[in-house]
Amino acid sequence: MQPLLDIDGLAKTYASGVVALQPTRLAVRRGEIFALLGPNGAGKTTLIGCVCGLVTPSGGHARVDGFDVVRDARRARARIGLVPQELATDMFETPWATLRLSRGLFGLPPDDALIERTLRELSLWDKREACIQTLSGGMKRRVMIAKALVHEPRLLFMDEPTAGVDVELRRDMRALVRRLREAGTTIVLTTHYIEEAQEMADRVGVILGGELVLVDDKAALLRRFGRKQLTVHLHEPLAALPDALQGLGITLAADGRSLLHAFDAGAEHSGIPAILRRLDEAGIGLRDLHTRESSLEDIFVDLLQRRRGESA
Repeated sequence: MQPLLDIDGLAKTYASGVVALQPTRLAVRRGEIFALLGPNGAGKTTLIGCVCGLVTPSGGHARVDGFDVVRDARRARARIGLVPQELATDMFETPWATLRLSRGLFGLPPDDALIERTLRELSLWDKREACIQTLSGGMKRRVMIAKALVHEPRLLFMDEPTAGVDVELRRDMRALVRRLREAGTTIVLTTHYIEEAQEMADRVGVILGGELVLVDDKAALLRRFGRKQLTVHLHEPLAALPDALQGLGITLAADGRSLLHAFDAGAEHSGIPAILRRLDEAGIGLRDLHTRESSLEDIFVDLLQRRRGESA
């Protein structure tokens, strides 16, 4: 099946010589949630801007539902909804008027039932006639999402949609994203809250220094780079790691009260039985033990640190 978003060598170099986006290849499948992760200045917003017609690419192509974003800009853009980082709408209008205007700008006929449904879905119905300027920051963010959805896009970009909003709104947005995906909308999400990507995304891409360095299914990524850590809490603190535990990949915590052992989450043998046996043989009592698996955030931070180390 043809991907909904097909990016082939898309790149952006500014007149100053700054390379904001290196030649990028990416195919986003229909109906998936794709999370794009990267630090500030990595190229996430540039990539989105090139696809949405806000930034003129220096090279390459991007197609949305088969339409080139440069040659068939109007038809491509009609299939895209964008929730930008910044609040960009007429603050002196009402949510109702904003949605009616936004739908009209795409050449679509009025649909008051759709507008009402969209406002209700985002808990904005009671504020439909309020001046946007008077709304809270979270409500203004909801208006931006409603504005992006009112022309029924097939592809929705959400660029840091939960940055600076409260916990309740983040929870509501996560629920909304799931419902949109269930209704057939393809979603590309950038976020600083990596737990959001881990919770919602089907696939994850990591962009660093304008280069898309990694794209993989979330589960495969966790298997590929994931690590587990065993923590053994001791009855009595140790001054040093006993000889009996040497060679097992064990480290002693700074306070001497626990032993740490990292192992490959996908490995057939973890080494834990041997560790427990050596502890018993050495007469070292354990109070408790638990394992922790790497999160997507752990993997992202590790990739970022390695990348910085290579460029140092």
